[in-house]
Amino acid sequence: MDDNRVWSFEKSLWVGDADHYRELVDGECLMVLPHPPFVMSGKQAIEAVANTPRWSSIDISNGQISRPQEGLIVIGYNAKASRDDETYEANCTSTYRRLSHEEWRVVQHQQTPPLAIPAVND
Repeated sequence: MDDNRVWSFEKSLWVGDADHYRELVDGECLMVLPHPPFVMSGKQAIEAVANTPRWSSIDISNGQISRPQEGLIVIGYNAKASRDDETYEANCTSTYRRLSHEEWRVVQHQQTPPLAIPAVND
């Protein structure tokens, strides 16, 4: 999967409907999100997404892509998502594995909201 397709794939997970999400997230996926239950399986995440309003827009910045072996892609990025009057920001990672030619599934995803860094006194 080329870089442009990687970012289109990832963005589609933020704004796509529950059926789209269900199609691209592996049932054995592990996710870490900043709200309870914090750590969940792909099946739990798919169920949660089905009951959550989707984001209307997503901006991805500082994206990095790693391909540690054939059929495995790991990405990291900063996300800024919005819907209606709500915004959300997080540092994210996702890992995809290839099932067959041009067929990929998310097997790991993590979101960490920006952390406040205390000022250092000299």
